[in-house]
Parts: sequence; structure tokens; C-alpha cells
Amino acid sequence: MKKKNIRTKGKLSFSEYFKELKEGDSVAVIKELSVASNFPERLQGRTGIVESKRGKAYIIRLNDLNKEKRYLIEPIHLKKLKTA
Repeated sequence: MKKKNIRTKGKLSFSEYFKELKEGDSVAVIKELSVASNFPERLQGRTGIVESKRGKAYIIRLNDLNKEKRYLIEPIHLKKLKTA
């Protein structure tokens, strides 16, 4: 995703910014373009599991090039996935 739709450019959804996730939730890493991110570009679209919360961000456990790694990502860049 390179750019946002013109109607949503520069706007933030506060419900997305302050959303609460629980330990064990499955999430996808989707970068919000209007907020600076501090995770590598190759994580865009990957799925992981919420381990815990640290400050206002979450520790996400996911596989990166066949190795299990943990990343600290803010909730605005995470999308909760439905589990069956």
C-alpha cells in the first residue's frame, strides 16, 4: 500500500488508535500510512499473535524468514483477525 484514498488522507480513526487487544489474539500487521511506523517493511501483511502489552504498544510474535521473532508495534498498525 503506497498511498491512501484522498478522502481519508491525513485522518486517524481514534477507535483504531486506542483499540484493546488480548493476549493470544491473532493479528495482521497493516501499516497506517499517516502514522510513522518503527517496524521493517517486510512485515507488512504478515500475521502474528499478541504476546503482551508494553506501554501503549503490543509485543507481537511472528515468523520472520523461518525464525520466530517478537516486535513491538502500536495498535493502529494492527488488525484483529477473526478465529474460527
